[in-house]
Amino acid sequence: MSAHDAAPDSTPTDPAPSIVALGGGHGLYATLSAVRRLTDRVTAVVTVADDGGSSGRLRAELGVIPPGDLRMALAALSADTADARVWTETVQHRFGGTGALAGHSVGNLILAGLTEVVGDPVAALDTLARVLQLRGRVVPMSPIALDIEADVAGLESDPRVSRCIRGQVAVATTPGKVRRVRLIPADPPACTDALDAVLDADLVVLGPGSWFSSVIPHVLVPDLHDALLHTSARKVLVLNLAAEPGETAGFSSERHLHVLAQHAPDFRVDHVLVDAGSVPPGREREHLGRAAARFGAEAAYVDVAETGTHRHDAAKLAEAIATYSTPALGDTRAVSGGGREIVSWL
Repeated sequence: MSAHDAAPDSTPTDPAPSIVALGGGHGLYATLSAVRRLTDRVTAVVTVADDGGSSGRLRAELGVIPPGDLRMALAALSADTADARVWTETVQHRFGGTGALAGHSVGNLILAGLTEVVGDPVAALDTLARVLQLRGRVVPMSPIALDIEADVAGLESDPRVSRCIRGQVAVATTPGKVRRVRLIPADPPACTDALDAVLDADLVVLGPGSWFSSVIPHVLVPDLHDALLHTSARKVLVLNLAAEPGETAGFSSERHLHVLAQHAPDFRVDHVLVDAGSVPPGREREHLGRAAARFGAEAAYVDVAETGTHRHDAAKLAEAIATYSTPALGDTRAVSGGGREIVSWL
């Protein structure tokens, strides 16, 4: 090729980062609402142990994986076009009344029907994703429905004795303190697409969410656990803004890290993202910094909450996560105090 035939010079641009978010329910919805601001290359890996409400009914009656958390993840990543907004509102619509459909979400029914028609839950999700013009992809943690079983203390006269409680709803609503959770079956298969996404990611985000039923289960699926250990992606653990009644009542931020370490002693993350307002400077941050170091991580204290609430603000969380996804997206300033506090972004 002659010099005259050569292609014109162009300025190379870095591709958008590939981000995988793991979780379930409202916690995952918050993460997805944030990371979709950074890239279209988003994969949501969603827990499949819900046994309550519309999801529980469809799971029991049709044998499908519980669709509710998957539906919420689809809604979080749907496009902001007129057609997509109508479809998103429709899939999120919940029937009222007192008949057989009362309490069911339209999207749950669509996913259950698509799964029967196409014969595969991942293909069903991809089909509905096209209708919603998804900015990313949603896949289940496992292709089969799972159950959660927990050892809960404080239900017997002797506080040292634990009782075995089975089912996500039962675990979340039973008085007492959850000590440990297990998945049933104990060695469930992982969704192949979820494994591929984790291994190919630039950034993996775990949490926030119901700690024992939406966060910890991801490290209890053996193949997914191994993928999280071997991925070259940066890993960020986002802590909850407050303890959750039922599952983690009375838990400090440090305690959240300790119970995760108990369930996956070899699990490592690069950063633990903490809302600055939920953990004030002082001794509590020192304890949390040491707990983060157990994961090989630094604790970063950032304002990521909606003012006056215990909900994550999507824009603030996006800015915080951007500092980890690629150096081009953010900048941090190191300070003392048992961790690293992010004080500015590009």
